Amino acid sequence: MRKQYRYYDLIMAAFVTVLVCSNLIGPAKVTQIDAPLVGMLTFGAGVLFFPISFIFGDILTEVYGYSASRRVIWAGFAGLAFASLMAWMVVALPPAPFWNNQHEYEVAFGSTWRISLAGLVAFAVGEFVNSFIMAKMKILTSGKHLWQRTITSTVFGEVVDTAMFVPLAFWDTGIIPNDKIPLVIGAQIVAKILVEVAFTPVVYKVVAFLKRAENEDYYDTNTDFNPFKLETR
Repeated sequence: MRKQYRYYDLIMAAFVTVLVCSNLIGPAKVTQIDAPLVGMLTFGAGVLFFPISFIFGDILTEVYGYSASRRVIWAGFAGLAFASLMAWMVVALPPAPFWNNQHEYEVAFGSTWRISLAGLVAFAVGEFVNSFIMAKMKILTSGKHLWQRTITSTVFGEVVDTAMFVPLAFWDTGIIPNDKIPLVIGAQIVAKILVEVAFTPVVYKVVAFLKRAENEDYYDTNTDFNPFKLETR
């Protein structure tokens, strides 16, 4: 990047950590809770943490711009791809005769390769949709109404991500019955948007701090929005 930032690399590291953990640890467990006013919600446990990656995406785009966010998205893609490969190799290695936990390990991580592949595709598309809308809305609103931009971009990004991820990861796996997949998609979209709304006050404070600390408030007026580039303006 042309300009050196104090916190950009730290945000990238946090983003990749949240992404890898939420995609590898959470999705294998499906939970069900009876939420007040809403009723019974069924969702993969990773849904509680994955939306944080979209929050990081909002912060990155708002402060540093689309091209800086694009670089972080690809870093997350690479981290998730490596974690997927590692999990597949570890599960495939023959267990020692005295080690009796192979079945439990396969239950937890045996479908990780498929979940991670689905996560890679859905994550990349959803995050780029989120960042693109966030950047364009910032120009249209002249940088005003941050909450409208974060929530609107998240709605579009999370709908795309979830509608792609759940069927790709769980269709015909037996983990989630096929007839329940639309229910899971709807519940996850609602849950992810609610997480974004709940974190909005935190986003305001973090964005304000970073803009002051980095002396940056980037507008993507001349940005090349090609998602396959790695250059940062």
